[in-house]
Amino acid sequence: MTTQEFERERPRLVALATRVLGDADEAQDVVQQAWLRLHRTVTGDGGGSGAPIESLPAWLTTVTTRLCLDRLRARTPVPVEEVEVEDTAPDPADEVALADTVGVALQVVLDRLTPDERVAFVLHDSFGFEFARVAAVLGTTPIAARKLASRARAKVRLPVAEDALADWEVVDAFMAAAREGDFERLVRLLAPDVVVGADEAAVLVGTPERIEGRRTVAEFFNGSAQAALPVAVDDRPGSAWFHRGEAKVLFDFVVADGRVARITFRADADVLARVVRRDGATPRG
Repeated sequence: MTTQEFERERPRLVALATRVLGDADEAQDVVQQAWLRLHRTVTGDGGGSGAPIESLPAWLTTVTTRLCLDRLRARTPVPVEEVEVEDTAPDPADEVALADTVGVALQVVLDRLTPDERVAFVLHDSFGFEFARVAAVLGTTPIAARKLASRARAKVRLPVAEDALADWEVVDAFMAAAREGDFERLVRLLAPDVVVGADEAAVLVGTPERIEGRRTVAEFFNGSAQAALPVAVDDRPGSAWFHRGEAKVLFDFVVADGRVARITFRADADVLARVVRRDGATPRG
């Protein structure tokens, strides 16, 4: 294990810790603690085993998240109800209340959640971890991890009308992240089960017929859409690819709970005729 290997993981760990703790400076401290713990584990200093680590990214994710939970436990301990799942040992980290935001789109303070709810929600909904992985981090079962995330989701969506960004803000934030190549922001703005589809006319001009999954969709849009401009169609916010001043392909968005749930490429002439620009920018291309 080298310092260089750890430094490759550092940006991801800082992003994760920042999301869980809601404090960038504290996140940097936690990641540095993870580095010191890694050094002791690998070298055997301070009572470590000196044994090799099978998967460094997985090990660092687990350690960083648990260090975050320790910080949260020290903040504001309060009693909370347990998740009732058979054969699941109670986790002492469930006795903490905390606050965070749900990515770029919702910006909802999560002070309704216990630490386990928060971690399950952030790891699964924001970073796309499978529930088996979330369960391993939390020291519980996949069933319990799924229930924690579901309960957290229900809590943070109660005030959605007040706290969520407008649909057009979500669409424009997504397209800006696509143009800028901000992959992690794209992922955060997509629903876990997002689907991209296309009408027959769009497929004929070269768009993909179907793409599924948050990371796959983010990879497709990452660094693209340079000639797309904000539009509206039938009073829905969207974006469109323009060529010589004419809309050629509409990106028709469905936004749910502050995240992009579906994008449909449309090139049907009747649909394009209803496309209206939302600003005065000059189309490129």
